[in-house]
Amino acid sequence: MYAFTYHRPATARQAAGLLAKKEDAKLLAGGHTLLPTMKQRLASPTHLVDLSACADLKGIERKGRNVVIGAMATHAEVADSAIVKEAIPALAFLAGHIGDPHVRHRGTIGGSVANNDPAADYPAALLALSAIVTTNKRKLTADEFFTGLYETALEEGEIITKIAFPAASKAGYAKFRNPASRYALVGVFVAKRGSEVRVTVTGAGEGGVFRWPEAEAALSARFAVKSLDGLKHKADGINADMHADAEYRAHLIGVMAKQAVAQATGK
Repeated sequence: MYAFTYHRPATARQAAGLLAKKEDAKLLAGGHTLLPTMKQRLASPTHLVDLSACADLKGIERKGRNVVIGAMATHAEVADSAIVKEAIPALAFLAGHIGDPHVRHRGTIGGSVANNDPAADYPAALLALSAIVTTNKRKLTADEFFTGLYETALEEGEIITKIAFPAASKAGYAKFRNPASRYALVGVFVAKRGSEVRVTVTGAGEGGVFRWPEAEAALSARFAVKSLDGLKHKADGINADMHADAEYRAHLIGVMAKQAVAQATGK
């Protein structure tokens, strides 16, 4: 690891000021991606801005029909939140199955979303629930926010401050986990809000998280596991690596989608 100057601001505004003033500064949230890359000398920021003391980036609250989660809320806090469990149980379930206890108590929702790892869980939830990402500069819909593998619409100096999740009448999440990392080889989040149904897939797409229109159409007609019978996702555009080939991941999309609907309907 190369030498760097460590900063621990008390507010998001102070953090943004440091990003603007310090050359080659990087934000530190949970640190599960940045710190390992720094240790391997694959990243060498000259300034590290730790967000852990920014009280205005924490907290979970209910605002109308939305659950608003501060960017520095940990996965464990999301999983254990009575507010999240009541309004969006599937989101609490998702958070409770990220990594292991160490990861869940250190990792943050904002850090995960900003990193946009193609196998991360939260992007599927944001896209399925039509979440709104608020930064220190603007608001972005989930559809606008995710732009590709490890890529988002965030600009230089932009910091995620909170994420608003509209409550869904029905929602469920299921993933096939890598047994070592617990990352999603394939994860599927389904959500029904009014007449709109969204089915989103993480861990499988060559371009990152994506929606599955055919499954959405089938579930819009009838929101039930049987509606997905015989429906298969094509292997085109599906990621292949040492853990699973494209055909296997495509098969898992259908399997996980059924499990997610079963969770959402309690059947």
